Amino acid sequence: MPKFLIWPLAIVALIALPHGLSFSQQEILVFLTINVLLVTSYRLLTLTGEWSLGHVVIMGVGAYASALMTKKLGVYVPISMLLGGIVAALVAVLLSFPLFRMKGFYFLIGSFASAEIIRLLWKRFRDPFGGAKGIKGIDPMPDFSIGFYQFDFFEPVSYYYFAGFVVAICLWILWRIEKSPVGLTFHAVHWQDKLAEASGVNLRAYRTLAFAVASGFAGIGGALLAHYVGTINPNSFDIEVMVFVLTWAIVGGTGTFYGPILGCVVLTVLNEIVLRELGFEQMRPLIYGAILILSILFLPNGLESIVQKFTRKEAAK
Repeated sequence: MPKFLIWPLAIVALIALPHGLSFSQQEILVFLTINVLLVTSYRLLTLTGEWSLGHVVIMGVGAYASALMTKKLGVYVPISMLLGGIVAALVAVLLSFPLFRMKGFYFLIGSFASAEIIRLLWKRFRDPFGGAKGIKGIDPMPDFSIGFYQFDFFEPVSYYYFAGFVVAICLWILWRIEKSPVGLTFHAVHWQDKLAEASGVNLRAYRTLAFAVASGFAGIGGALLAHYVGTINPNSFDIEVMVFVLTWAIVGGTGTFYGPILGCVVLTVLNEIVLRELGFEQMRPLIYGAILILSILFLPNGLESIVQKFTRKEAAK
């Protein structure tokens, strides 16, 4: 197939995809689209060599911020989504001051501790966060029409198109950042930090920048989730969800831009189609743990290594 046809066919396939699914599968597709943004934004942070256990809570910061802006201040929903991402990025900048005094394992534990503090604050204060019950009755996206198509955002197909458009823009920006000199510096901070520092690179500044940008896009993902589901609570962003994000990233691989996306899609299909149909959904943490261990042992570079091996063979023909 000619390469110039791949993207147009992929777009057509993504547009047609929800029409062949049941209502529940369409809803899963919406969540998958949001999770793709979450795991891809997480990869941006890993480019600097740091792995966080607080990324899902930062996603929740964007969700809470956007929800409160619409409920308390009457901000128009699309604007509140963007502002939710900005708030998440600002929170990440504040957290960077204590966190980036640490590296490696200590950063991992510190990110978990700071995330749990934020979750406890959500649970502790009923005003404005709703306490343990969270926020309910979050304003949905207002309906509108483009040409002959009417967007009804209570329907998963309409929200899938909207979320897909937003996520596509975010992924393009993340991809451009990675390919820019800033992205190359992120790689240098990870692999050659002493050499980069000797060359005049401010390691802490670039780690903070990666943390803030990744958090901003995670916040937008959280806002997309909040205004679709209509309710959020602290348990929506707990450590169990974070473990799933880590598993998607590791199983898919973080060496390429598409690796975490591949892991997210494959494991979501496995969970929602295979495990749920077979009645093993309650065993998902156990099965995910087994897949993670097997991936580390037998596929250390993730699923992306299979794709790379296949493309190299095709190129050699």
